[in-house]
Amino acid sequence: MLAIQELFEAHLTVTNLQRAIKFYSDVLGLDLAATFPERHVAFYWLGGRGKSMLGLWETGSGPQRMQLHTAFHMDLPELLQAAEKLKSEGITPRDFQRQPTEEPDVLAWMPAASLYFDDPDGNQLELIAMLPDTPRPKLGVLRWSEWKTL
Repeated sequence: MLAIQELFEAHLTVTNLQRAIKFYSDVLGLDLAATFPERHVAFYWLGGRGKSMLGLWETGSGPQRMQLHTAFHMDLPELLQAAEKLKSEGITPRDFQRQPTEEPDVLAWMPAASLYFDDPDGNQLELIAMLPDTPRPKLGVLRWSEWKTL
């Protein structure tokens, strides 16, 4: 077996690279590493230079598109504030079932607190914080407010 330690790089497709750069830089505050206009791609550092990377590839606006999912790890205190911050940017925070929400869900099998939202191209983005608690898979997915009363 290979000794893989963690994911280094992920990629999303976008229909308009400049719009995506504005969203990922200005709204999410990610660190732009490099752009290659001739290749229609931008790369972002996550967690600092050399830690991990996100690539955004412009594919155009054809009728068939893939909507992808990417999760970003963050500390729990920041995650608990994220719904309000997203709403202040005009972004709808969503729960595991894709319904609008005011708080994260807990994926009890991990357990991890998780909040979802979409980028301008409909890619599903997730903010996730691992919890120090014991996994409780039989609980399924529940609201943060429910989890903290257990």
